[in-house]
Amino acid sequence: MKHLFTGLSICVVAMTQATTAAAQGTRPSSGATDESAPIQDIVITATRSATNLQDTPIAITAVTAETLQERSITSSADLSGLVPNATFRQTQGAFGRSLSAFIRGIGQGDGSLASEPGVAFYVDDSYYPLILGSIFDLLDLDHVEVLRGPQGTLFGRNALAGAVNLVSKEPNASETSGYAELTTGAYNRLDARAGFNVPLAEALALRVSFVTKNRRGFQKRLDFRCEMIRRGTAELAGNFPFLEGLDIAPADSDSDSCVVGRNGGEQAYAGRAALKWTGVEKLAVSLIGDYSDDTSPVQADQLIAVNAATSSARPGIAVTANTFTAPGGPVFNYDSRFVTGSPFSTFATYRDPIAAGANIPGTLFYNGSVTRGGLTFDPVNAVRNWGVTGKVVYDLTDSIDLTFIAGYRDLLTTYTFDVDASPLQIEHTRNTTTHTQRTVELRVSGRSPLIDWTAGAFYYSADELVRLMFASPFSNLQRYQNNRYDPQSKSAFANVTLRPFGDKFGINLGGRYSDDEKPVRFDNRQDGVPSGDIVFQVTPAQTRFDWKAGLNYQLTDATLLYTSASTGFRLPSFNARPFQPSQVTQIPGDDLVAYELGAKTDLLDHRLRLNSALFYTDFRQRTTTISGSEYQLIGGQNVPGAQLTEPLPGGPAGATRCRNRTATEIAANVPGFVCVPRTYYTNTPGEVKGVEAEFEARPTDKLSINGAVGYARFESPDLRVAGRANDRLAGIPEWNSNAGIQYELNVPILAGTLTPRIDWFYTGSIAFSTTRNDLTQGGYSVFNGRVTYLNEAHEFSVALSATNLFDKFYYYNYFDYQALGFPNVNAQPTRPREWALSLSKRF
Repeated sequence: MKHLFTGLSICVVAMTQATTAAAQGTRPSSGATDESAPIQDIVITATRSATNLQDTPIAITAVTAETLQERSITSSADLSGLVPNATFRQTQGAFGRSLSAFIRGIGQGDGSLASEPGVAFYVDDSYYPLILGSIFDLLDLDHVEVLRGPQGTLFGRNALAGAVNLVSKEPNASETSGYAELTTGAYNRLDARAGFNVPLAEALALRVSFVTKNRRGFQKRLDFRCEMIRRGTAELAGNFPFLEGLDIAPADSDSDSCVVGRNGGEQAYAGRAALKWTGVEKLAVSLIGDYSDDTSPVQADQLIAVNAATSSARPGIAVTANTFTAPGGPVFNYDSRFVTGSPFSTFATYRDPIAAGANIPGTLFYNGSVTRGGLTFDPVNAVRNWGVTGKVVYDLTDSIDLTFIAGYRDLLTTYTFDVDASPLQIEHTRNTTTHTQRTVELRVSGRSPLIDWTAGAFYYSADELVRLMFASPFSNLQRYQNNRYDPQSKSAFANVTLRPFGDKFGINLGGRYSDDEKPVRFDNRQDGVPSGDIVFQVTPAQTRFDWKAGLNYQLTDATLLYTSASTGFRLPSFNARPFQPSQVTQIPGDDLVAYELGAKTDLLDHRLRLNSALFYTDFRQRTTTISGSEYQLIGGQNVPGAQLTEPLPGGPAGATRCRNRTATEIAANVPGFVCVPRTYYTNTPGEVKGVEAEFEARPTDKLSINGAVGYARFESPDLRVAGRANDRLAGIPEWNSNAGIQYELNVPILAGTLTPRIDWFYTGSIAFSTTRNDLTQGGYSVFNGRVTYLNEAHEFSVALSATNLFDKFYYYNYFDYQALGFPNVNAQPTRPREWALSLSKRF
């Protein structure tokens, strides 16, 4: 790996030297753009002041709203298709409607509030702290900025991997304009977007936008009994009832005759309004409000494998399932009969078929209590999110600005998850989370020929409540959580750029002092077993100074070279999913130092842009998880059962892994015990090394080509098994890349232009388990296509598009519940090919 990294470094330097000779023309100064240039510069605010993307010595992908639309990117979950070494995707259903966000191998895929994300999100300068509810619709966006590498001195909390800055269009007091767009497409899709900008007075403008999105789910929920009859295998249904009782239609040859619902659909609406007032010289005041309500069905989730031996050995499963065995028929059990054979169908019901108050001898779960059994959950992952941001910018002098930002946000999300993806209840959860936050930021920025500087202070506080209902016959547990979090963060920061030898050479220095804490009142009650209650208070906290130092050199008017080093951290945490009191444990935070070497070049009179970077991250403290199990304890005693334990390879001290007793052991009366899942935490420091490059070309005024490639490799001496490197980052590809091409054709007969476009997105192989090679998704390519007709005279356009054009199938992720002792493995399938037709009008 060392030789590869060295070789890549030499290549980038050589490429820069070779292309510098070809560089022509000059680039506009920071904050300005040259509208006549074939490739337009983008003015960004990533450094807390307006600068040109190409003049900013940070690895940044910045994309305009028009580019997002051309590439069929409509939400933050699609940004992987733009950014090298970045992975953005909706999480597995166990974590609700959350966004798994990773940059250069660092991030978070768990929606628990106990964990801190690694990628910081900012929406119109207002900080958003969670991955839960962070699948934002890119509504009325001006552009998006994705910064790679630690950004703690600029963006503060949880930016150790990078930051995403969503910048909306501002009201304009000098024009009246509007737009409307209607989209229809596959799966009964019907979207509508509209907005307008209107001056209310000479120095006051209002901008309003709205979107509604509706789309039927692509995964069918099937009535199990009905489907077994339709397939001619009614004996496998035993005495299990129809899901809908007598309302179910008679099963026939139609594959949809047993469909009772659909997963993976979309049902949401959102709105945004912004006011901007500039009635006093040197003063601008903005007020922004947004509201969204998403009641989309749960994510598609497929049961792909069941270990029947594991479920047979569990009384909570086997004895309960056996109540549906028909006389003289095969034993009814949780087994492969519930694997539908198609990723686009499931037998999940999100309900318990056993009535409340049932007493089933031989089980610990169904004990006659009226609080056990009969649970029915709505298969919807709902998110209601609204916020208000106020911003004041005042020019203290011609070269010094003061900016004040205050924000308030309120989030309510409720989600359901059916772990077993079957009509039985192996384990079901229901989570309701509320989050209310307040942020205040004050900063002062100055500019001069010698120094540019920014200094400020940031304050964040929130009130959070997690109410969780967890029912698990598998683990003989029913728990209720009522946990409160009160995070608070205070910080002061300063960033400077020195130019002691003129405009060509810059020294970049930054520092931030942070005081973070997260008081937690954890209340996890076990139904009917007071000795199993888990109640405690803990306050993960850390005071920290982060720094950044860098150099940049303007080699030519069109070539910028830069290098930097910076630090990042993640707040300590605790185990938020203890199954019994023995699993209460605290978790250290993360700590790293990152180094970067990059080049930004405009060539051939601004017809070719090439940005590249090499990076190395020293992950000095990296807390990872290892799945295992331990004896189930009730009243301090081991619960007898049909399980044995054996060491978990590579696991920490005390880790166990349950297995079933063999027939020989049963005959020999070898004792066994019941085990419950447990997550163990360990420090696995390591290194992340990689390279990334982006290019944009305009060979002619009509032809546009773009692309990017990223490679990131994680290595850790602590994760080597049997002399073989087993240290791949779970859930993250080492390679990703994209490319796109479009050409604008003048079509006089249509009084407009036709622009065909095709985009290619490649994701390298992803290992979803560090111990099971069979749970690895191979590398795959996906294509999107689009043809747009534009009538510029009437500002009217029609676009026909297709995502996943060649209907490539792959899994977003695998979830190995067997590593936790469960019988099953689940996977989240990709969306199939979908077409869309959009009509839009601007006025």
